[in-house]
Amino acid sequence: MLRAESPGYESSSRAIRGYLPRRMRPRLFLLSPASTTGKRAKLLFSSRARFELAVQLRSPEGKSIGDVFSFLSALYFRGKLTYARRFARPSAAIRIITCDRGLVPPDLPVRLEDLRSMSRGDIDVDHAPYRVPLERDARQLAEELDRDADVVLLGSIATDKYGDVLHGVFGSRLLFPESFVGRGDMSRGGLLLRAARSNEELSYRLLAGAALRGKRPPKLAPLGRSPPNASGRAPGTPASGARA
Repeated sequence: MLRAESPGYESSSRAIRGYLPRRMRPRLFLLSPASTTGKRAKLLFSSRARFELAVQLRSPEGKSIGDVFSFLSALYFRGKLTYARRFARPSAAIRIITCDRGLVPPDLPVRLEDLRSMSRGDIDVDHAPYRVPLERDARQLAEELDRDADVVLLGSIATDKYGDVLHGVFGSRLLFPESFVGRGDMSRGGLLLRAARSNEELSYRLLAGAALRGKRPPKLAPLGRSPPNASGRAPGTPASGARA
């Protein structure tokens, strides 16, 4: 659980209940995590890795979990975080689901040892180290949220690994993007990036009682590449010749 003495900590009450114009409905986004066991995670775990993100993860300051997960999942998680940052109300109303430490803000610094710990975790509703901190943090947020606030899950909806725990806490406030139905992770990531770029928020529906499986929708048109950063590389791409 986040503590007041943790680096990057901000009072959840102050952040989630930030100022909004009177007519704007508060909206909290809950993002499922990126995999910490894939090929990109192995790049970060390699002792030979010399690219910027790997070096930052080994530093005392670490790197924000949002940036790390965006590297690990360059389309799906990056799409979720980009979309949430565009439409969260207030802007700090974003939390990332983790396998072992509940709900955390995207700017929470993590280090390589944190990532290793996550890689050993298990996202399963019957696994107490996952479920207990998630329920604890969700209840705290539910108490702090305005009564009319929406809670939007950006993650898997066809399984119970997120929805069961979160619906037990948020009930009828828990929503999901209806256009997620029938799409795979990559398609959802592309959909979210497009929506964020066009500033067109998706429509939502209640998670409880919804049909969560459906016909696969038509393929999305190719998504334009993100503009390169100052070094001329796409964001999150190791430098040419970097050892990993």
